[in-house]
Amino acid sequence: MHETGYNKKAERAILVGCALGKTRKQEIEYSINELARLIDTAGGIEVQRFIQKRNRPDGATYIGKGMIEEIKECVEDKEIDLVVFDDQLSPNQMRNISQALDVKVIDRPMLILDIFALHARSHESRLQVDLAQMEYLLPRLTGLWQHFSRQRGGIGAKGPGETQLEVDRRQVGKKIAILKKKLKKVDKQRQTQRKGRENFFKIALVGYTNAGKSTLFNRLTRSDVLQEDKLFSTLDSTTRVISVNYPQNIVITDTVGFIEKLPHQLVASFKSTLEEVNLADLILLIVDASDPYKDRKIEVVRTVLDEIKASKVPRLIIYNKVDLLGEDDAVPAPDNGHIPISALKNIGLARLKTEILARFG
Repeated sequence: MHETGYNKKAERAILVGCALGKTRKQEIEYSINELARLIDTAGGIEVQRFIQKRNRPDGATYIGKGMIEEIKECVEDKEIDLVVFDDQLSPNQMRNISQALDVKVIDRPMLILDIFALHARSHESRLQVDLAQMEYLLPRLTGLWQHFSRQRGGIGAKGPGETQLEVDRRQVGKKIAILKKKLKKVDKQRQTQRKGRENFFKIALVGYTNAGKSTLFNRLTRSDVLQEDKLFSTLDSTTRVISVNYPQNIVITDTVGFIEKLPHQLVASFKSTLEEVNLADLILLIVDASDPYKDRKIEVVRTVLDEIKASKVPRLIIYNKVDLLGEDDAVPAPDNGHIPISALKNIGLARLKTEILARFG
């Protein structure tokens, strides 16, 4: 268990993780640390965390009655607003936990959906996030609204989650149908835009969230796409012509970042956006070279690329942020499709250009 500082303005959250089977506690701590960053991005603050070791999840409460009692005591003693589970809960588990703790309970997929709702700026991304939220909430309608109605607003209740508290399954189903129809119309517009780029060499930037994709995109295109040290600061795919001493028929697309346990509803609803990756001639897989878990994150990205059927698109692995490596850290060798760079410090971009042009030829 771990406690952090106090912040009256932010929702105060307990984070809960479970090391199942042979999963090491160190792996769960890594995942909980990432959950804490997600909470921070959503505007909340971690007050305490609970990590449990179990062979399998408890069917009723995921973590069992003993830890439920420990968390309930903490909720009451430390004025907790929110309990966040690092894994997806079943509708039954979420209902039971909420009733036992008498506080708002969400899981990691719901938190990620909430952050997407917070950062969705374009008409298309708002439609995509609304659809993902509705499809996630549909099987959870029974009993779910009871604990949300006690505390409206805040983390886990943005977008349709707040405005649809009293709708029934039929109404949600109709909303999903309407959203899909609207997205189909937007997708036709996107296909028209793609036709105008048929004769271009198309590059797609992909990577784990906060790996530095937008910084590299801005460097290569002299653009000013939002770049922040926050998870999921980029949701809308942006395509530009590469403008820094490259041939003018090369375009590059910045895409949404990936993360572990990404809700499958999001991958499905962002299908038209992620199709930019599937149709690319070259993928630049951006990795934070200074991240001790970079290999694990590369695997997460590769899994999503497989899911969207983009695994056969040629790719280069770009190890970004080499300026953050310490003296004892090994710099990835610039060979075998691995290119070390710092987009922020303009390091290694000449080598990157050479590799891109070699594939462009």
